[in-house]
Amino acid sequence: MKKKNNWPLAVLTVLFFALSPKHAYGGSPDEGAQTQAPYFFIEGADPAIDRFPLKDTSVETHISGTIAETFVTQTYANEGTRPINASYVFPVSTKVSVHGMTMQIADQMITAKIKEKEEAKEEFEEAKSEGKSASLLEEQRPNVFTMDVANILPGDEVRIQLHYTELIGSVDGTYQFVFPTVAGPRYPSPSEAYDPKAEKWAASPYLPQGTTPPGTYSVDIELAAGVPVSQIHSPSHEICVTQEDPSIAKIALADPSVYAGDRDLILEYKLTGEEMTGGLLLDDSGEEDLFMLTLQPPERVQNGDILPREYIFVLDVSGSMGGYPLDTAKALIRDLVLNLTEADCFNLILFSDDAVPLADRSLPASSANVQLACDLIDRLEGGGGTLLAPALEDAISLPRDRDVARSIVTITDGYLSGEKEIFDLIRGHLGDTSFFSFGIGSSVNRYLIEGIGTAGAGEAFVVTDEEDAAEAASRFRTYIQSPILTDIQVDFDGFDVYDVEPSAIPTLFAKKPVVLLGKWRGEPTGTIRISGKSGSGDYQLEIPVSQALQGAAEKETGNAIGYLWARTRVAQLTDLGSFDSETEAIRKEVTDIGLTYSMVTPYTSFIAVSEAIQNTTGDSTDVDQPLPLPSRVSNLAVGTVGYTTGSEPGSILLLFAALLIPALCILERRKAK
Repeated sequence: MKKKNNWPLAVLTVLFFALSPKHAYGGSPDEGAQTQAPYFFIEGADPAIDRFPLKDTSVETHISGTIAETFVTQTYANEGTRPINASYVFPVSTKVSVHGMTMQIADQMITAKIKEKEEAKEEFEEAKSEGKSASLLEEQRPNVFTMDVANILPGDEVRIQLHYTELIGSVDGTYQFVFPTVAGPRYPSPSEAYDPKAEKWAASPYLPQGTTPPGTYSVDIELAAGVPVSQIHSPSHEICVTQEDPSIAKIALADPSVYAGDRDLILEYKLTGEEMTGGLLLDDSGEEDLFMLTLQPPERVQNGDILPREYIFVLDVSGSMGGYPLDTAKALIRDLVLNLTEADCFNLILFSDDAVPLADRSLPASSANVQLACDLIDRLEGGGGTLLAPALEDAISLPRDRDVARSIVTITDGYLSGEKEIFDLIRGHLGDTSFFSFGIGSSVNRYLIEGIGTAGAGEAFVVTDEEDAAEAASRFRTYIQSPILTDIQVDFDGFDVYDVEPSAIPTLFAKKPVVLLGKWRGEPTGTIRISGKSGSGDYQLEIPVSQALQGAAEKETGNAIGYLWARTRVAQLTDLGSFDSETEAIRKEVTDIGLTYSMVTPYTSFIAVSEAIQNTTGDSTDVDQPLPLPSRVSNLAVGTVGYTTGSEPGSILLLFAALLIPALCILERRKAK
């Protein structure tokens, strides 16, 4: 059979949908009949209204062992001459438990209360209408929160402090603390764009590429590991490290005048000496007794009996990927494809508003086919929206050989909403496919990126620059070559435990610890047995409960294990749950957890209200704080201009593609005959 050389058709098809007029989705939400999100901020002509009320963000983090405690202070002020109500969208880590909030106005300090979401919203709106100063913290996504502040009078300053707790993970001995600083633009799915009930937080104003907001951003981290710390560095920011003790380090930004709030802050370090390789922590200081069990997998063993594999790379070529992110993605795919074996096969699906495959079925990883894929990605430029679900559906529906292990690898910055739809789709095909994800960019949507890996029984990787792409590709190959530990079972012999999270332990693909959190009753006695299968045979580890470190975490960070358990439980119930499976019972359980642990959840929010009436006139203006575009993300992430009149180059190319594609299709059919 004669091979079809269809790359010209694929390139022109990509060109066609990249230049389609529906990609011009920028603009103000006031334009047109429906909300278009996101949109560019344009400074109004009224100097009386302060459009940038967030003046300062200060981050202080204390890392004790593997638990990080963070205080974020946001200072709002009104430098205009009219009262304002401010709204601000900001990201958090997908793993944090936000369990504390205070509001300070002048000398008055108000501790926020946790309440059911609708009740908190109603109380905020009532305080706003009465002229009282108030603040409302709501979760929009597990990694996206909104802060609303009401009745900031001219000259007033409002200081909001948030309290987070999270667990820091490690891979191959390298620990990584990530503090997201800016929520990237989110491209709504068609159903959300036209649904009046859909969340509107994504309709956020953004500053044009390269524009720095007037506020300041500072970060200070204290690392107290209990063992010597080494190789402290940040791949994202220039930092200054001070170490007066081998086990204690203080980290700050090297130059505070350089704006730090346009990319994730990433801190990496290694522990030397008696490295923390796992163990059991017990907490019996509260109403409930809790535990945290860390499982350290065995050393990697090589397994030569590996099935042939099929890799389908689903590549985001939307507007937000234009420039550096897409260049990095090209380098990543080229590295992955060039290192496939002759027994492997692969395909490439490009997507923005539409999805276009390299071929109608996966191709053998021959040098000619690899070059075909490289030629195609070299011609790509970013443009358009981000519709991942249809592209994943196309990848899943490709013909397959049941004797070949299939992996679908999504490469994107994740600037979309409707994440649960993606997770639901992935969960429906776990029996025959593993799903991996690469997040490309300085401020990716980690909820989506990490969620794909978790929901898809695979792994998630984040690539922040071109240099990191080769290392990430190498780590990916190491992950998938052979599992470290499978069929993992944990037995609690003589130790009465309940409400253990997660309920199922995934296959370990790397030297990456797994953490179990749960509750216990009675006496801390008995033995914990961990068993599984590795490449060299059966594996077993026993941990005597009597040797646990009891109360150690709480001495440093309060009820840390309780907050971590609560966050993990809520994540299992909601964050990665089915698209439409959140029943009334689940809502009640999540609400009860939020109220019990004073924690923000999808159904609980923090509310703080000053009893004094600040704004006696009742006249105020609502202001959405503009966000900076993430570092090295182009204006195409928010919207495009042009491609709307016949005189523009985009329209000329679009017309050319529209005429040439049908002609090529006719030629292909004639060749087939």
